[in-house]
Amino acid sequence: MSLLPAIEIDTPSNTPVNAAIIWLHGLGADGNDFASLVPELNIANSYGVRFVFPHAPSIPVSINNGHVMPAWYDILSFDVDRDLDDEQLIASSNAIQALVDREIERGIESHRIILAGFSQGGAVAYHAALSYPEPLGGILALSTYFATADKITTSPSNQQIPIMISHGLHDSVVPEVLGQRSQSTLQSLGFNPKYHTYTMEHAVCPEQIADISRWIQQVLGT
Repeated sequence: MSLLPAIEIDTPSNTPVNAAIIWLHGLGADGNDFASLVPELNIANSYGVRFVFPHAPSIPVSINNGHVMPAWYDILSFDVDRDLDDEQLIASSNAIQALVDREIERGIESHRIILAGFSQGGAVAYHAALSYPEPLGGILALSTYFATADKITTSPSNQQIPIMISHGLHDSVVPEVLGQRSQSTLQSLGFNPKYHTYTMEHAVCPEQIADISRWIQQVLGT
């Protein structure tokens, strides 16, 4: 499998890179969408973090009249239950796991690798992390949903993985009820996600960025 193209940003540091955050964008965007947040996260240089922002392939998207755009999978209908192409989602998950494998080959221990994802990217991050055979550092799920909960075979190695879910109270694209549903589903599977809400739409906000920064530093500091 050829690796997905990606933007890579290493935090400037005298400390060798020893952690990675692989961050997935949402529908119609690309890896540049969240790369600009790296300075705002204000992660201490001593953490030695490499940020990886992969680009999804461009495919026809049914809910957008079949227009071709960057997408991790096709969405067939826009109702709250999200009719989507599971096979494409799982294929994207496999592609993200290949990026995890590469970071491990570069010398980063698996438990120092965090998967983050916004919207569509979050659904892929859930599947990729929870099915990965080695223990990962954490899952950062932003304005997203656990699309493959009834199909995934979770890995015992990640049963204790830290999970931070954050969602906008006024999200009209991915309704907040889907974030709540993800939390409940994860709890029923034995996970212990932390849930945060913010007064915002389908976006990110300064308060959330500060919370994400604290969470990342807590996860990588252990």
